[in-house]
Parts: sequence; structure tokens; C-alpha cells
Amino acid sequence: MKAIYQTRREDFMHSDSCPYLTILYSGKAPVRSADETYRFSVERNFYYMTGIDLENAVLVMIRESDTKVYSNLYLNLRDEETAKWIGGSPSSEELKRISGIEHIYPINLWKSHIHRYLCSHSFRPSVGLNLWRCRFDDEPTQAHQLSSWIRTMYPEAKIQNIFPSLAKARLIKSDDELEKMKIAQDTTKNALEELYAYVRPEMNECEIEGIFDFSLRKQGVKETAFPSIVAGGMRATTLHYSENNHLVHDNELVLLDLGSTHQHYCADISRTFPINGKFTERQKQLYNIVLEAQNRVIEAAVPGITLLELNDIVIEYYQTALKEIGLLENGKSVKDYYYHGVSHPLGLDTHDISLPELEKLVPGMVITVEPGLYVTEEGIGIRIEDDILITTDSAVNLSSNIAKKPEDIELLMSKSLI
Repeated sequence: MKAIYQTRREDFMHSDSCPYLTILYSGKAPVRSADETYRFSVERNFYYMTGIDLENAVLVMIRESDTKVYSNLYLNLRDEETAKWIGGSPSSEELKRISGIEHIYPINLWKSHIHRYLCSHSFRPSVGLNLWRCRFDDEPTQAHQLSSWIRTMYPEAKIQNIFPSLAKARLIKSDDELEKMKIAQDTTKNALEELYAYVRPEMNECEIEGIFDFSLRKQGVKETAFPSIVAGGMRATTLHYSENNHLVHDNELVLLDLGSTHQHYCADISRTFPINGKFTERQKQLYNIVLEAQNRVIEAAVPGITLLELNDIVIEYYQTALKEIGLLENGKSVKDYYYHGVSHPLGLDTHDISLPELEKLVPGMVITVEPGLYVTEEGIGIRIEDDILITTDSAVNLSSNIAKKPEDIELLMSKSLI
């Protein structure tokens, strides 16, 4: 295992004129209320480079020459008294076995070590930090705070944002990463099939969500890829519906957007099914239009095409298909029924980190394909989402064994577990 992470660090530090010194944080769980924190979830770039899942740790990667890279890992080493409350730290040998990092130190030493580096070079030192933020008003991360500290204390140092290099490094999935993603697909499949066999009309959305979560727990999965969307009837026309707390009535559809994980690698699956186990003719008509749109996109997903071009395939098909069933009348257009993109990268994050220039498909990339159709006047929302691997000449559907044809879903729902 350690060879994987050693190779990643070496490749990364020799890419894109990466700074000689690069620092990544594992993160800290934010305060929830009073003395409680949210469950810790490791910062994915740190995990990508180390395989270590520990809170409040720091990775320092140093390129000594054009060929030699070494790494230091700094973390909280728990004493015996602390271990009685929250458990002990992994041993240094275990951390070395996982990550391949030989130099492991207490967290309180890392800034003094950085000081020695920044003050011991005749040339202007450079420091690589992940300075990406999702929104302009997000709170500063630990990396942003460190950047401010370095600029103040070491004004001669140059700060370089390494987010673009991280995005490029994580774009192409290794065989090891793909294996983990396939396991996440399998546990998602198992949980969905159990869910289909339990649901009934007048069941609450949160109960449906609970069935999925419980099935994952039985498989040893503690972490979902993202908060599940379970939207019945009209609520399925809200893209990021999150309440999950209403009854689903007879003859209504339920839209699920959910996924399991394995070692933090994500599955992201959307399925839509009838709560009573049988699609009406109208529901099936609309569903099959979405399914055909998805099939067309998967067929077209080859190296060189962009995510925007894949989305155009959906819009072009809908122009004809929706007109044929009478939806594009009285000034209505496709955008009234379909108002999101069809794809995004997938990996350690559900919306895996990327850059606009990286949205042209290349072999080894994993993306979602998720066309939808949202007919508010009929209280129907449908989305079908699979996860696909781009190869040299085609797309491989990683979730092909998760039922999505109407007749297959109906068959699964007929196998009652109640």
C-alpha cells in the first residue's frame, strides 16, 4: 500500500513546477454545539497523498533535488490518559506501513521545522498550499491562515496555490482507486435492492432514507458519499431537496440521489421508482425518455468530448422527445423541464475537484451521467444517474448492475421483505 502513496507524492512534487515545499492539512471537525463537534471527515487531498485518516495532522512534502522527495507527517500523539477517553493513536509503524512516510513527529514541532526550511536557503523559498475555496464568503481554511502567517513572518517567501496541480493529479483514476469505487457501487446496489423490497405507500421519506442507511451499516459502511436525497411526488422537482420528511402517497414517484463509499471513494447514483411498485403509463413514458437520454450520453462519452457537449446531447434529444409528448407548448422550452448539467467528475469527492480546462474527457476519468426531467405541473420529477469510466474508445458503466429499466425495478419491488 505504501508504494502507492510514495509514488503519488513523488509524481506530484515533480509536476507543474511544484514548489520545493508543499503543505497539506488533514482538517479538523467543526464545532456542532457546546462541546460537541461534527463527525470528522478527512480532507481528501491529504488522504490522497497519505492514505491516513486522522484529524489535525499535517503533511509536509519536500523536494530536495530533481529526483529526491521526502515527506514528514506531524500529528497528535495521544498520551495514556487521553487514550482512556478517545482511544490511542495509531503506532508510528502502522502509519509508516500505510503511507510510506518514514519521518513522523509530534504536531507541535511542525512550525519550527518549517521555520528552519524557510530560513536556510539562499534562494527565495516557495511554499505550496491548497488555497481553493468553493465560495467567496467561505471561512478561511487552515491553509489560508498559514498563508497569512507566512506572508507576515517570512515576506521573502513565495506562496503558490497548488489546487490546479491537485485537480490534475486526481483526474485519472488508478486501478486501486477504481477497485474502491466498484466496491462502493456494490454496497449501493445491495442497499437499493433492500430498499425496493421494503417501501410502501404512505411511508415517510426519512424512513426510506433509513432503510438505505441501515443496509449500508449492515455491510460495514459508516459513511455515505453525501446527504441522501429522498424526494416523493412534487418534491422531486427540487434538485437539492433535503428535508426528507414527508409522506409519499400512492401512485407517486420517489426520486433517490444517494451513494455509498469505500475508503472515502464515492458512488453517486440516482434512481426513480413508483412507491406502490408499478409505474403508470405516463410515468413510464417520461421515465423512458430520461433513460434514452442517458443511453445517448453514455454512448457519446469518449475521449475528447467535453461535459458541456454531453449536456447538449440531452437538450437536443429533449427538443424532439418533449415536443412529441406535448410538453413544449404554450411557450414552454426544454429548460423549463431540465435545468442542470448532465455530468460531473467523481472520485474521493462526490463532485470531484476539477478545473474548466480539465472537463474534456480523457481515459481514466470517472464521471456521472445524470439526465433528469421535472414536470412540476404533473408533480413528477425523474433523474437517472450512473457512474462511468472513460476508456480509450468508449465508456464503461461502473453501475451497470444497479437496476434501472422500469420492468427490472418493478420486479425488485415485487419481492417484498415486509
